[in-house]
Amino acid sequence: ELRSTCHVPCHSFRLSVLSSFSPSVLTSGQCLSLWTPEYLCEKGGSKDVSVHVSTEDRMDFVSKNFAYRTLPFDELVKRAAYGCGGADPSEPDAEETEKQPEGAQGIEGTTMAEGAKGSEGFMGVEGMKLSARGQVDDSQSPSMQAGSAEGESANPGSGPGGTPSQEVPPLAPFFFSRHEKYYLRALGKDPRKSIADLPQDFPELAQDFEMPQLFDKEEYFSSVLRIGSPNLHLWTHYDVLDNALAQIRGTKRVILFSPQDVEYLYMSGDKSQVVDIDNPDLTKYPLFAKAEQYECQLEPGDVLYIPALWLHNVVADDFSVAVNVFWRQLPKEMFDAKDTYGNRDPIPAQRAFQQLGNLLKHLDALPPDHKDFFARRVALKLQEAAYLPKM
Repeated sequence: ELRSTCHVPCHSFRLSVLSSFSPSVLTSGQCLSLWTPEYLCEKGGSKDVSVHVSTEDRMDFVSKNFAYRTLPFDELVKRAAYGCGGADPSEPDAEETEKQPEGAQGIEGTTMAEGAKGSEGFMGVEGMKLSARGQVDDSQSPSMQAGSAEGESANPGSGPGGTPSQEVPPLAPFFFSRHEKYYLRALGKDPRKSIADLPQDFPELAQDFEMPQLFDKEEYFSSVLRIGSPNLHLWTHYDVLDNALAQIRGTKRVILFSPQDVEYLYMSGDKSQVVDIDNPDLTKYPLFAKAEQYECQLEPGDVLYIPALWLHNVVADDFSVAVNVFWRQLPKEMFDAKDTYGNRDPIPAQRAFQQLGNLLKHLDALPPDHKDFFARRVALKLQEAAYLPKM
């Protein structure tokens, strides 16, 4: 059965959408023509920002096929918008191996270039539908507890996987390949102590942006500037906070999964191990075929409300600029006060996973057939006590 929710303006959001706990596209019309690459460079300045850099279109936080690098903000905008040095993407990379600096190491000592070789539903704007795609056929992390929103590294100067690495200066005009992709998830001034906050981090740009009036002031958590290269795919993950993704420039395809389908998504922490959701390996991930997908296309001026725990996968069709605003839908005391990323599971959930570890230790004392039997009984007890009826 398909879920349906109507497109609504922001001012009626609480009455018609929030209580339904379902994603919805709203409109804002903000910064549609103002935030050009040139304008962003001028107003954002040249302060250093930490950027995800990958030679692959699909960034994967599980395999960590990207590296963190530092760029001036204006340089990041130019590279993401126009590519590296204006190179023609149709030209082969014949000389890339020779240009690769010795220190530009990717995953497990390989260069990023080498690693690349290995590896009717919701209503949208003006009748656009967030279509339920149905079942699939053959078609930064500071905490790796049982959930962390985007898995961002607590150390933005680190290499793949958050391990310390020496900053590698780019050989103009790229780090690893002239076709490399860039993704900025803006951080607070001190990521260990401060949240990402657009008015604090980019005050001149913040003057153009009106915060969506979707929550009470005391519920606000963070506002994150996101900038990405064309055709960039970001890993499927869930956030523990309600959030609104305001698309400013470019278009995005967003695929969403209900929290009740999490058992089909092969989770590692808060992230799905199924990287290519358009052509999944159903031999390796057979249950993924049961996961129902909901799709929407975000245009400039659209705001996508993503309820907490709804998993989502994002693809930028072209140069993309967005602001992602997060707010607490649970009492403040349920969240870790030291979590500046907002990506740790609520404290009661963390404690439940800790107890699960103890439970498994007790079951390990049993022979395999007994362990299997009583584990199934425990699972059934959990379902009876905590599961909601399928939506």
